[in-house]
Amino acid sequence: MIKLTCRAAGRVLCPGLRCFSGGEVTEHASGWIQSPHLTEQASLYVHWPYCLRRCSYCNFNKYIPKKNNDHIMTKCLQWETDTLLQLSQVSCITSVFFGGGTPSLTHPSTIAAILETLSKRVSLSDEAEITLEVNPTPAGMSKLDDFVRAGVNRFSIGVQSLQDEDLKSLGRDHSSQEALKTIEEARRLCPGRVSVDIMFGRPKQTVESWEKELSELLRICDDHVSLYQLTLERGTQLFKQVQCGEVTVPAEDVTAEMYQCARKTLQQHGFLQYEVSNFARHNSVSHHNVSYWRGKQYIGVGPGAHGRFVPLGEGGVFREARTQTLEPDVWIREVQQRGHGTRRRIQLSHLELLQEVLVMGMRKTRGISHKHWELFSPEMGLCEIFGASMDVQELVQSGQLILDDRGLCCSWDGLALLDSILPTLLVELERQILQKPHRDHSVFTDGQTKKTSNPQ
Repeated sequence: MIKLTCRAAGRVLCPGLRCFSGGEVTEHASGWIQSPHLTEQASLYVHWPYCLRRCSYCNFNKYIPKKNNDHIMTKCLQWETDTLLQLSQVSCITSVFFGGGTPSLTHPSTIAAILETLSKRVSLSDEAEITLEVNPTPAGMSKLDDFVRAGVNRFSIGVQSLQDEDLKSLGRDHSSQEALKTIEEARRLCPGRVSVDIMFGRPKQTVESWEKELSELLRICDDHVSLYQLTLERGTQLFKQVQCGEVTVPAEDVTAEMYQCARKTLQQHGFLQYEVSNFARHNSVSHHNVSYWRGKQYIGVGPGAHGRFVPLGEGGVFREARTQTLEPDVWIREVQQRGHGTRRRIQLSHLELLQEVLVMGMRKTRGISHKHWELFSPEMGLCEIFGASMDVQELVQSGQLILDDRGLCCSWDGLALLDSILPTLLVELERQILQKPHRDHSVFTDGQTKKTSNPQ
């Protein structure tokens, strides 16, 4: 599963929106065109949708396979990769991330085949970061060497907990000892390029037990740690257990203390926090995820994958948000019929693009520099948009937000409150950028064009 939040604020419209109707394209002048530098490069996300079981907390797009169709899934992933690359303006892929689901269930030849397809169509440098999510079971660990031979050079290991009782209650199919062995083997194969995911806010967890667990993790981990707070997702087994009182989770103030405790502990061990949930030492950051947070293009391949890129043709200057068909069997049929399983296309207005750049960029500890913002908004800088706002100034005066000659970012304390800061910034961004009260917005679904009206 890919560990980031890609939701922008509620969709709003602005001049510059291009409406698709009756097969013709109309364009409203906005004075903004995305530069070739931003359209020729992208990262690639490949979604392997299958798992052996469903964890009690997980609502990701994953399926328990009824039969082994790895061969056809591999062929379709290759096919869709090739098709979407042709539909884009991308000539260079900067990183690849194999997520899921449980992509370590697949055969290493699948990874090699997709990378080969990719290399035939566009440039993929020998130094490009190729990440594979790994479930730390004996089966997953046994294939690590073969995955490296196939082209993987970075592992992201879903440890989640070092407490066997917690792993069992969460529905995980590995033990703490198996996780430790997998980390050790991964570090042997890819030293300095192994990330571990650990979860806090778990049932019955305390601040004291969390501190102890972190100390144990730091004795064996490599140079990258991702922290994730357990969230209760409607429809999951855990959500139902909490709703009926069968299971309790820590209170909000306790999880907040756990987060701050982890930040300080990781810092003391040489880890630099570079994003809300991510910490690295020796500059071992996830370059793939950094590209998301910098608002760069990405192509999403596989059932349920999401993408953001400027398509070739149709004017070729406005970025689209694309979503692939969720259900694997349906997605396979669509890929076989038309080369890809894109279910939905939405052309982003300039404001919507800036919303995503803002939401993603503010997740980084360094925030958004003036120079980076100018790539997407050459006519209105950060100070012009946010500098005169009384609400923004209150956040600056309270020490939660920093707006200076470097750019816009959260303070140490502010980063922990990002969810409450973003609405203020998004309202001000909309107020400054939006010049027309209403436009139609085009949504592409099942190959057809539908027009939808969006709220202001």
